[in-house]
Amino acid sequence: MNRRPDARAVKVAAGERVEIAMTVNGTDVTVSVPPRVHLADVLREQLGLTGTHLGCEHGVCGMCTVLVDGEAARACLLFAVQCEGAEIVTVEGLGSAEEQHPLQQAFSAHHGLQCGFCTPGMLMSSYDLLADGPEGTAISPDELPVEMSGVLCRCTGYRGILAAVADVAAQHPDGLPGPRNCGRRTLVGRGGGQPAAREGAITEAPPPAPAEVRLPTGAPSATVEVRSELGVPAEKVWEVLDDFHRLAACLPGAELVEVLDGDRYRGRATVALGPVKLAFDGLAHVVERVPAEHRMRVLAHGADTGGSATQADIRLAVEPAAGGAVLRADAALFLSGRIAQFGRALAGDVSRRLFEQFAAAVEENARTGRAPTTPARPPGAVALLVQTVAARVRAALRRRR
Repeated sequence: MNRRPDARAVKVAAGERVEIAMTVNGTDVTVSVPPRVHLADVLREQLGLTGTHLGCEHGVCGMCTVLVDGEAARACLLFAVQCEGAEIVTVEGLGSAEEQHPLQQAFSAHHGLQCGFCTPGMLMSSYDLLADGPEGTAISPDELPVEMSGVLCRCTGYRGILAAVADVAAQHPDGLPGPRNCGRRTLVGRGGGQPAAREGAITEAPPPAPAEVRLPTGAPSATVEVRSELGVPAEKVWEVLDDFHRLAACLPGAELVEVLDGDRYRGRATVALGPVKLAFDGLAHVVERVPAEHRMRVLAHGADTGGSATQADIRLAVEPAAGGAVLRADAALFLSGRIAQFGRALAGDVSRRLFEQFAAAVEENARTGRAPTTPARPPGAVALLVQTVAARVRAALRRRR
């Protein structure tokens, strides 16, 4: 990407941030970023445009291809500060579900999607290839594989992809239609740096919390069964669970925001594991409460501004035991977005650790008879991982014995 004629050299310290103004899919935005953050991270993390996928992050795989001032560019090789005043088009701007671009239609018709990870890069690269008019679209079948080789497909979907591009080239010999989903709109970003407002710019807006909890169909991402022995009577433990203010205060990283009718509660929760740090706004609904049997069932839904979401079907029960009580927690977890990258095993292990911390907080709450003045803090990533590895080692040793 060539330096803009009006660009000024600015010396920025390593810890400082720079305000960058650019147009993304037809919307003027201003973002505040460290000088060494690349364009792909700004698109994904600050603007919520997660269609731009990151693969190698070395400019080899082509997954992060976008259009910068009408030309294809690797978003992982461009610093965001290089894009001051640029016009960016991502795969979201190419077309919408209601009005797909011919390339998107062709990829679907020729089964060129496969797993879909390379698809955004393939679409933007093929758009760049075909968008130059008659000269650009006159590509022979022998040349097309070479021209499209800049984006790697992991699941051998090349035949369908090449057929789709060839089909669109044949249908539009006089020039490829432009992007169909560019225009002024709200770009929804993740937590982190907030885009700075400027005249005419669109800034971040958090998604509304759900009005009701609906669990997905199919198998859960992970299931959890935790049994915790507590040194307080079952009746005292149930008093904590039966008071949602006290219960919420025992959840690591959770905060009760609003009490609604119908035994529904709005809240916030934070999750941090390594580089994945999410802030969820969500809803909890107590759909079953049986005081005589000391058990309850809670459905919960939370989503962050970047598209990650989690739903849970949680069953809590307290049973009398010698010297105190046993708190049982059974949960089915449904994960989507970045948080789903944890994987089934890790998600289960981390959730187990969280429920164990919850049980310890419930025991302390029941012992003192009052809710904590501050919510329980979310566990650190290192502590969670150390506990998870230690638990797996202990399990392996038990199996060997």
